[in-house]
Amino acid sequence: MGLFDALGISSSGLTAERMRMDVTAENLANAQSVGYRRKDVVVRETAPQGGAFGSVLAGAMGSPAGSGVEVQQITQDPSPGRRVYDPGNPAADKQGYVVMPNVNPVTEMVDLIDSSRAYEANVTAMSAAKQMFTKTLDLLR
Repeated sequence: MGLFDALGISSSGLTAERMRMDVTAENLANAQSVGYRRKDVVVRETAPQGGAFGSVLAGAMGSPAGSGVEVQQITQDPSPGRRVYDPGNPAADKQGYVVMPNVNPVTEMVDLIDSSRAYEANVTAMSAAKQMFTKTLDLLR
């Protein structure tokens, strides 16, 4: 693991968690928009840097195989929306029902708190790495 790998891993986590917070905020903003589908962020581990040899060596040494995370894709939740009786709505069907988004505000708030805490954890890890680098440089003086 190189000197700046810890910063790179934490920064990739910050980017992924920011994207999760953005998508959650979009879901909450569109919770009452007819025709909207709830979105989800799929995050995956990135491959280690250094090519095939580097990944084999990292696996043989028992070190973590990844070098951070990245957003793989943003998917739409396939669950059906809830039907609400609103015959005056222009989007209502023949029986007077409107299909509302499959967004549950409570679930979205829990996701928002989760991604916010993960973001804070990555900031703390970056701060700790920075302090270790600073102490190491002070020792070398």
